[in-house]
Amino acid sequence: MAEAAEPNPDVYESFNAFFTRELRDDARPLERGRTTISCPVDGTISQIGRIDNGEVFQAKGKSFNLSALLGNDALASEFEDGQFTTIYLSPKDYHRIHFPIGGTLKKMVHVPGDLFSVNPTTVAAIDELFARNERVIAFFDTPAGPMAMVMVGAIFVSSIETVWYGEVTPPRHNQIRHWSYQDKKLKYKKNEEMARFNMGSTVVLLYGKDKVTWAEGLAAGDTVQHGQVIAKMNKQ
Repeated sequence: MAEAAEPNPDVYESFNAFFTRELRDDARPLERGRTTISCPVDGTISQIGRIDNGEVFQAKGKSFNLSALLGNDALASEFEDGQFTTIYLSPKDYHRIHFPIGGTLKKMVHVPGDLFSVNPTTVAAIDELFARNERVIAFFDTPAGPMAMVMVGAIFVSSIETVWYGEVTPPRHNQIRHWSYQDKKLKYKKNEEMARFNMGSTVVLLYGKDKVTWAEGLAAGDTVQHGQVIAKMNKQ
């Protein structure tokens, strides 16, 4: 609570308002460089590395298909042989998501699915978990090329909302939904708020081939915070 913009828990109108509370402006040292990528969330790196032949590493002996994750082969083509990181937000973590780099929103996709827990034990046990759970995917044009932020729902997390749309889910839907923002020119700055989970869950951050390099020494199991440098843009 010492990091919260409102430190008095009695002021919050609901438990969810308390759970998704805003941080003080000075609670995180925010990286503002034009050629670096900031961590979008507080959490723990589940995996980080390269997308290999359309497969994203999940856990020892397990991976999931990029096209299945994004719900569309055409959407996946921009990220073939690119870079990914998967970051787990536990219930104790700050639950808002921020822009790792400035960009322009292109489209959003909501893919209905399961709500398996995303804790490390379940991730190690369930095949293709992140491509099976419900998720909201936002696609952006950025100085680092195409970027996708995959917000994965989980047990108790059937509510994901974004700053440009509001609450995407619930209600639950049976069909994949698409929104195009090409004509709206919605531009956002690095470190601005993007979205929030109304409980803990996971984000998968994607970049295209040869566009970024992950920070040296960053590895699965590392604790990360919103605003710290996790990658740098490659010179084009």
